[in-house]
Amino acid sequence: MSAISPAPALQQAQGARGSRILGLGAARGDLVVGNDDIVGPIDSSDEWIQQRTGVRTRRRAPHGVEAVDLAEQASREAIAAAGIRADQLGAVLVSTISNVAVTPSLAADLAGRIGATPAPAWDIGAACAGYTYAVAQADALVRAGAAEYVLVVGAEKLSQFARPTDRTISFLLADGAGAAVIGPSDEAGISASVWGSDGTKWGLVGMEGTFTQFRDGAIEWPLMRQDGPSVYRWAVYEMVKVARRALEVAGVRADQLAAFVPHQANMRIVSQLAKELELPESVIIADDITTTGNTSAASIPLATHRLLQEHPELSGGLSLQIGFGAGLVFGAQVVRLP
Repeated sequence: MSAISPAPALQQAQGARGSRILGLGAARGDLVVGNDDIVGPIDSSDEWIQQRTGVRTRRRAPHGVEAVDLAEQASREAIAAAGIRADQLGAVLVSTISNVAVTPSLAADLAGRIGATPAPAWDIGAACAGYTYAVAQADALVRAGAAEYVLVVGAEKLSQFARPTDRTISFLLADGAGAAVIGPSDEAGISASVWGSDGTKWGLVGMEGTFTQFRDGAIEWPLMRQDGPSVYRWAVYEMVKVARRALEVAGVRADQLAAFVPHQANMRIVSQLAKELELPESVIIADDITTTGNTSAASIPLATHRLLQEHPELSGGLSLQIGFGAGLVFGAQVVRLP
């Protein structure tokens, strides 16, 4: 009996030494909804909303404009800013919880619209941490040689899940998309990510019902709600630990940061996180929620885009970004700003 020949060694792609964000894009809903427009049904006031959340207005998309439409607009800007063509993209990653269909993915639709076919495309359902999850995956893909350029998008139309009478979260919800192109770099422009989840707190924030219940007539439509005090405590006391760990694994001190871009959940949370981290005054803290609202997966790229528009001198500096939300899920990394 003849001996079996040894199997040949498998070949594997070799990627770049590091990756970095090459370009950003943004799209917000066209409708500007002020506090006075929504306080009636929740028996509240403009003063109450601003004191508790910092929100003055939120941006929402009109009927007929979906998350994928916002994603397309933001993606085209990011691709142009990166100086590449859409057909050079090796992957398209979209973080969203508001696609109009469970399947097919928003990412595949987006890839077709912008001309990225046949790049692999998939959605990430990690809510407000989704952009950081996508950045972590894109960084790994570029460094592994699986893709040269990756499009990362956070896109949401949360207004479709807002109950006008809800005082827990609906008055925060907004619509928008933020996009980033991540590509090769001679040195690390994205640090190792600190990410995870705590499913034991799964019910603190999210949908108040299921699509099965909607189908069976048990609810009119699954809308958003949260246990605000519990989410606040978790975000402040647990996420500061994640942020500190992200700085540690990146080998960066707080005073070496140019910017801090947390998920735009609530300015009280953002301010408390910055205080706990003892950030020096030289670190610019992103504030997009005041005029845009909470856009979940889109909030970090939207806030970063605005930050660079208002402070172009931050380009090339280091930014600590951290996302946290329904799941409960979290993710953080230090990135070099484009």
